[in-house]
Amino acid sequence: MQGYEGSSQQYDWAFEADIPVTMADGVTLYLDVYRPALGGKALDGEWPVLLERSPYDKGRMAYSVTGRYFAKRGYIYVVQDVRGRWSSEGSFEFLRNEAPDGRDTMAWLAAQPWCGTVGTVGISYTTATQQALAIHHPEKLTTQVLYDGAYNYFRQTMRHGGACEYAIAFQYVVWMARSSQQAQSDPRIRKQLDEMWANLPKWLVHQPLRQGESPLRLVPDYEQWFFDMLTKSDYEDYWKTPDLCIEEYIDDYPDIPLLFETSWYGHHITATLWKYEQLKKRHRTPKQLVIGTWLHGGDMFIQSWAGDVDFGAEAALEDNNALRLRWLDHQMKGMNTGLDKEAPVRLFVMGGGSGRRDGMGRLMHGGRWRDEQEWPIQRMQPTTFYFNPGGGLSPEKSSEGTTPIQYDFDPANPVPTVGGNFTNYGTTGFLEGGGYDQNSGTMSGDKSPRLPLAARSDVIVFRTPPLQQGVEVTGVVICRLWVASSAVDTDFTVKLIDEYPPNEDYPNGYALNLGDSILRMRYRNGFDKAEMMVPGEAYEVELQLQATSNFFAAGHRIRIDVSSSNAPHYDVNPNTGEPLGLNRCTQVARQTLFIDPARPSQVVLPIIPAS
Repeated sequence: MQGYEGSSQQYDWAFEADIPVTMADGVTLYLDVYRPALGGKALDGEWPVLLERSPYDKGRMAYSVTGRYFAKRGYIYVVQDVRGRWSSEGSFEFLRNEAPDGRDTMAWLAAQPWCGTVGTVGISYTTATQQALAIHHPEKLTTQVLYDGAYNYFRQTMRHGGACEYAIAFQYVVWMARSSQQAQSDPRIRKQLDEMWANLPKWLVHQPLRQGESPLRLVPDYEQWFFDMLTKSDYEDYWKTPDLCIEEYIDDYPDIPLLFETSWYGHHITATLWKYEQLKKRHRTPKQLVIGTWLHGGDMFIQSWAGDVDFGAEAALEDNNALRLRWLDHQMKGMNTGLDKEAPVRLFVMGGGSGRRDGMGRLMHGGRWRDEQEWPIQRMQPTTFYFNPGGGLSPEKSSEGTTPIQYDFDPANPVPTVGGNFTNYGTTGFLEGGGYDQNSGTMSGDKSPRLPLAARSDVIVFRTPPLQQGVEVTGVVICRLWVASSAVDTDFTVKLIDEYPPNEDYPNGYALNLGDSILRMRYRNGFDKAEMMVPGEAYEVELQLQATSNFFAAGHRIRIDVSSSNAPHYDVNPNTGEPLGLNRCTQVARQTLFIDPARPSQVVLPIIPAS
């Protein structure tokens, strides 16, 4: 880059492990420090400091690589085990102590003779720790890099639309329990949890889990954490801490430069876009947003694929440390890295590829990077497509009375999850996030024979005719449904799909999932309090899908699937109205979808006009 003045590798690094920092309540947390050095000796003076607070073991290789990378380029990198994890004392409670512990750690940092200005970095949980400490406006906090962190764990990540994101929550808890301090100190506990992990598909399929009836009982705090996420289904005080819900404290967020990183198939896409939009409106300092195609994870930037779909070599970025370095050099060192001349939003528009199978067996969906000046994109045109008789999807509303569409939703036979916005924690071959063919892809927990999802009687499909010209959809997708049920409580789901025409590699075409959503009907009027349905009564409800950016090429169809389950991504509604996560009974619900002129079910697509 012409005129680029960013930091280069010019130092060695020195390392100091297990430095104790005592919190206000007397609990000691431990951190590691990587410092610039020459001849093996740490250099004196103040340096810009990067802080990362993590539950994932400060001694793991990823943090060592990051620490050495930044120390060699003139930063001090500090990584701390959060309370109750790895070397740190206390009891671990998922996102319960990060605000005060982050405040106390920042105060300790500010008192160190080598501490200049402070920036924070991280991903997911370590982004949540950044957000929680930020509302205290700590001394010397200068900037943050917020990669894929939630804004409200109730609304998105652990719950969604009133349902529990079962696969995310359950996998994550078991994965974390295996590295708990109890499991590390007792091989018998670790062995049982490892066996549970190896058999995770069976545990995921047979919902709901019973408290005290799995190896999680051996680590009671972790078991309780999972059941809290599963059963605390009202939006109550439990969810409204700054650690779990920065949304409630957004007006307290300090006005500092922020770099946001996320991806269309990441499970924090909704949260990241919301935070960017809200803080951009409230603040004067720079905000930058990068949206790619990768799955959730620290090393995903360098890959060009997500699930069974490849987006082309252009989709892969430089490694995340290099991306962060440009931002930090500019904000913390005042260097010319070119950021002040770049658009604030950089996003990848998926689609436009050949539609054939590449050498790795993935669909070549293609795409390209594009710069934008804002999010949401101002030139976006919300365009309504109505559900029509015979499975049509059209800008024109049906002009005639239409018989409602009915189907049976059986909780014992839910629609299987096929890709989506979630992370695989190691259950390869069973539950894979990203883009997958809804005709024949990996169908989590499905029973043979594996039929296309559209072939199921409980999946209602609406599709446009083959497009005469390409259409770009970039933004948040909204579905408004008119529905009724024989049950007092049930779910409705929607999914947006790019439907390819057949070719030699895919003789049945390829149905690529782009986003989905769910609504638990007891929460149709708000999440603060459950309200049961009147069986047979019609309700108008709204479901918000994850934002996407996709070019539907000419010859493709835009498709919407409506159903009542997507398991095990979301927990399965028993249709009984029992307390969630505690039910022992299920019943089949007769679902009704209205598509007549007076009750026009529809989807609103954010279409970008052709330039």
